[in-house]
Amino acid sequence: MKRLGKRTIILDTKPHVAGYAAVAGKKESEGPLKDCFDKIYIDTKLGEDTWEKSESRLQTESVQLAMNKACVKPEDIDCIFSGDLLNQCISSSFGLRSFDIPYIGLFGACSTMAESLVLASIMVESNAANRTVAVTSSHFCTAERQFRFPLEYGGQRTPTSQWTVTGSGAVILDHGTIGTKICSVCIGRITDLGITDVNNMGAAMAPAAAATHK
Repeated sequence: MKRLGKRTIILDTKPHVAGYAAVAGKKESEGPLKDCFDKIYIDTKLGEDTWEKSESRLQTESVQLAMNKACVKPEDIDCIFSGDLLNQCISSSFGLRSFDIPYIGLFGACSTMAESLVLASIMVESNAANRTVAVTSSHFCTAERQFRFPLEYGGQRTPTSQWTVTGSGAVILDHGTIGTKICSVCIGRITDLGITDVNNMGAAMAPAAAATHK
């Protein structure tokens, strides 16, 4: 590995994407990416008792589908990096516990998938692991209860309010040579312009994304 500038790391061995999967909900199935998902659930609870359990199920499904594509089993994976939007990352811990894979929990909010890919790639690049998984999830209903107003409250949404994705994505990385590779990673920095509108998270996050080129 070598550094380029202050925040970019060049990966010499270029970790290989062995498998990937995305599971989504009803609203996502109505958007322009509908044909890109491996599995779609019209029932937002996925047959579970609570939305939190359904979000855990999303992670279970995405990781299993990614492993199927990569033709690997849980015991073939050295480490899994995962996170979600809930307290104690319960969607991740409960959704992945059945795999019995060494687990590193992350909380980066909307950056969690990128964060997990950065760390999973570096683990493979450094030979600290032969195979890793990066995964995250979110659920509109769990996020509303966590950060805004529970749906049962019946609060009115503002025109600028965000709609959190109901879905999960997973990527398996290894030392393979054929296919998509991770060539470099860029670690951003906190950029706070004082945005306080909880219904406009995009405005709060955009400055940090824009600052990565500096």
